[in-house]
Amino acid sequence: MKNLKLKAARASLDLSQEELACRVGVSRQTISAIEKGDYNPTIKLCVAICRELGKTLDDIFWEENREG
Repeated sequence: MKNLKLKAARASLDLSQEELACRVGVSRQTISAIEKGDYNPTIKLCVAICRELGKTLDDIFWEENREG
């Protein structure tokens, strides 16, 4: 599942994937894969991303249950 919340939070701070990647110590491709839903990051990486974006884990990585 795509992580549009991550992409939106990153964009709201005018950060490129490359800039966020450098700040958290991963490649730009890793950030891209997380946003596309192709990679499930470790909790350590999730925390680092959230710190850089000023968000909580729930803000960025919690998936709402969709019934119906």
